[in-house]
Amino acid sequence: MFSFQEQFSAATKAHVEAQIAMMNTLTDKTLENIEKVIKLNVAAAKTSLEESSAAVKQLVAAKDAQEFFSLAAAQAQPTTEKTLAYGRNLASIASGAQADFSKIAETQINETSNQVLALVDEISKHAPAGSESTIAIIKSSVGNVSAGYAQLTKATKQAAEILESNISQVANQLSQVAEKTTQRSSKKS
Repeated sequence: MFSFQEQFSAATKAHVEAQIAMMNTLTDKTLENIEKVIKLNVAAAKTSLEESSAAVKQLVAAKDAQEFFSLAAAQAQPTTEKTLAYGRNLASIASGAQADFSKIAETQINETSNQVLALVDEISKHAPAGSESTIAIIKSSVGNVSAGYAQLTKATKQAAEILESNISQVANQLSQVAEKTTQRSSKKS
């Protein structure tokens, strides 16, 4: 038979090991997402540099002011669309990171809750008579923490979905504005 101190020590050790594993996993996920953002930024910068160079060459080659302004206006819509695509990609990376972090934390909370409840059950087998209400309070507290975390996770997911929806709406509106601007500039030419 294990003493309470040995049980508590084993549970504490398991919890610390789980926390270290979770931190390693979160660090790995963070680095993966940083790498994605860096790749996105490098690709965007490279593309922007190439397209800017080509656009400047076209503008310099313009024969008159009307052609110059027509070419400049024609650049507005593709540039806006690329900026919006970049924003959507960045939002997608952030959303994926949030989902990964939530899943990792949820798994850790569930495992920790189960370990604490198992420890409380084991301790309750050897607890003195009359301690049932204290054990029930502890179990209820662990259940409340788990339920609170589940509610927080749900609210966070809903907020992320709303943010993605708003980004899409803004992107669509900006794209429409850029298209109308390009159409007006083309009609003036």
